Amino acid sequence: MATELEYDRSLYGIEHDAGPFEVTESQIQAFSRGIAETNPIYTDAAAAKSQGFQDIVAPPTFCTIMVHRVSLPDIGLKFGGKPVTGGMHAGQRVQARAPITAGDHLTASSHLKEVYPKTGRTGTMVFIVWETTFRNQDGTVVADVQESFIRRG
Repeated sequence: MATELEYDRSLYGIEHDAGPFEVTESQIQAFSRGIAETNPIYTDAAAAKSQGFQDIVAPPTFCTIMVHRVSLPDIGLKFGGKPVTGGMHAGQRVQARAPITAGDHLTASSHLKEVYPKTGRTGTMVFIVWETTFRNQDGTVVADVQESFIRRG
């Protein structure tokens, strides 16, 4: 099966940069409301400052709204010699590494992590996995987001 799978393998090891993304208090508050987060450090600047943060803190999965603004290249997937287009989002994993606060300026760097076929009850699918690392203005890694996409063969 793996010999039928064709794609641009030269994309491995290539970083695709994006940003900067400005983090605002209103973005953090809206995201917090959207996930029903009630911890005061995510909704109130005074509470966040009382806990030693510089400003309101973003919940750990906040980068999921930024990752969609990162442009990823088409890997030129072919399965059985035929181009494969379309697809769907198959999942996400977020690893928070450092606090993100209002006023931060984030940059992102994405790379192709893995491409593999899998046969399920509806047929053969190809999983494309990208990993995006977010850094703040000081160069500190604040989060890693791994996204999987499915395309059907």
